[in-house]
Amino acid sequence: MGTSEIAVLDYGLGNLRSVVRGLEAAGACPKITNDPEIIQSADGLLLPGVGAFAEGMSKLSPLIDLVKEEATKKPLLGICLGMQMLLEESEEHGLHKGLGFVPGTVRLFPKKPGMKIPQMGWNTISPSNHPLFEGISDGTYVYFVHSYYADTTPEFTIAKTDYIVPYASAVGVGNVMGVQFHPEKSGDAGIRILKNFVQMIA
Repeated sequence: MGTSEIAVLDYGLGNLRSVVRGLEAAGACPKITNDPEIIQSADGLLLPGVGAFAEGMSKLSPLIDLVKEEATKKPLLGICLGMQMLLEESEEHGLHKGLGFVPGTVRLFPKKPGMKIPQMGWNTISPSNHPLFEGISDGTYVYFVHSYYADTTPEFTIAKTDYIVPYASAVGVGNVMGVQFHPEKSGDAGIRILKNFVQMIA
């Protein structure tokens, strides 16, 4: 088996270079692209993203139908905003529709005395036995930067984190997975998670 080609979806939002470096460290061959042919021929898809939900969905709009179709055939990993966009909707700056892979709503952390919003820095995850978290133990620290969190049901939650409220720090359904944290900034654990993703790609 050759090196897996992963299309890193370039829709104008996201720190693509650091994600690419993380994927290369995990043994993949990433390609930053918005070319439908490359997306179709890739072995897996990665949806990065930083910034506001509505802007993300708007910029991704030319590729949405293609991404939905390809995600039925190959693994897709969303990171940060890319994970949030996997859900049905977000309350960020009004209600906006997401990609709808995962039931649920992206909500703003409630205010709590002594707790800063956004959550910025290292926090622990409690992963389920999903293949994405092979070799990652309960209480592993990863790196977060976000003000909004995924509010979904336990069956779609593949890792949990507690910050102000307990929430889904990773989601999954079928071929589609997402992590709220930044694996590419999470040291050895993050590279292991990206490696696990790469190994899920046939």
